[in-house]
Amino acid sequence: MNKVCVALCCVLVSSSAFLSAETPGGSSSSLVPAASSAGAAAAAKPADSTPPAPFSRIGLGAGLSFNGINLQAATNVSKNFNVRAIGNVFKYNVNDLDSKGFNGSAKLNLATFGVSLDYYPWAKHGFRLSPGLLFYNENRLTGSGTVAGGQTFKLNGATYYSSSTNPVGGTIGLGLNARKPSFTMTTGWGNIISRTGGHWSFPLEIGAAFVGDPKLTASLTGVACTTPTTGCSAAATDPTIQANLNAQVAKSQKDLNVLSVYPIISFGVGYNFHIR
Repeated sequence: MNKVCVALCCVLVSSSAFLSAETPGGSSSSLVPAASSAGAAAAAKPADSTPPAPFSRIGLGAGLSFNGINLQAATNVSKNFNVRAIGNVFKYNVNDLDSKGFNGSAKLNLATFGVSLDYYPWAKHGFRLSPGLLFYNENRLTGSGTVAGGQTFKLNGATYYSSSTNPVGGTIGLGLNARKPSFTMTTGWGNIISRTGGHWSFPLEIGAAFVGDPKLTASLTGVACTTPTTGCSAAATDPTIQANLNAQVAKSQKDLNVLSVYPIISFGVGYNFHIR
C-alpha cells in the first residue's frame, strides 16, 4: 500500500512540473492557461474595418472625357460620401470649312469646372450616384468665313451673290453655357478613395449637365446681290437679308437645342493617399 501511495505522489509531482515552468527571473508561468488565453484573445480581436477619418485622404485623378482632358481631386467626408472637384479642358481649330458657300475656319473651346457629392450606397463597392454643380462653363464654338467675289451663298433657301468689290463675310458663335451654375447628375463605377485600403482606381462616369438651351449667333459683313451685278446692298443692314439670316439661325438653333442636356462621359485613373 505504501508503494502505491509513493507512486501516485511521483506522478502528481511530474505533472505539476510539466504544467508549470520556472522562468529565468524566478517566476513561474502556467503553460496551458497561457495558451488558452492567447487563443481567446486572438479570436476576440475583430478585423480592422473602421472607415478612414473624415478628410483624412486625398485622391487625384486624370483621364479623358467628352469635354477633353479630365482632372479630378477628391476627399472622403464619411464612410459613404466623397466630395470631388472636376475640371475639363480642350481646344481644337479647323480650317478650310465649306458651308452654304462660305469658306472659313472654326475654333472649339471646352473648359469647365464643378464639384460633386459622390454617394456610395455600399461603401466597399464602386457604384455611386453623384449630384453636382457646374460653376464655370466656357464651352463654345466660334467661326468666321467669307464668300469669294462673284460666288453664291444661301440663307433660308434664298440665293445671293457675293460682291466682287466688297465680298460677303460672316461670323458665328455657339455658346453651351446658358445656365450658370448648372446642375449635373452622374453615375459610375470606381471609388477614387478606396474604402478597402487600395491606392489605385480606374473610375468611369456617365451622366449629364443641364446647361440650358445653347445660344447661336451670326452676323454678316460686305455686300450681297440678288443677281451677279444688280440688287446689291449691305448684308449687315438690308432687312430682307437680315430676315433670312435670322430665319436660318432659328432653324439651326432648333436642331441644336438637344445640347441643353450636355453629355458627361469620362474614364481615367486615380491614386489616393493619407494626409493625416
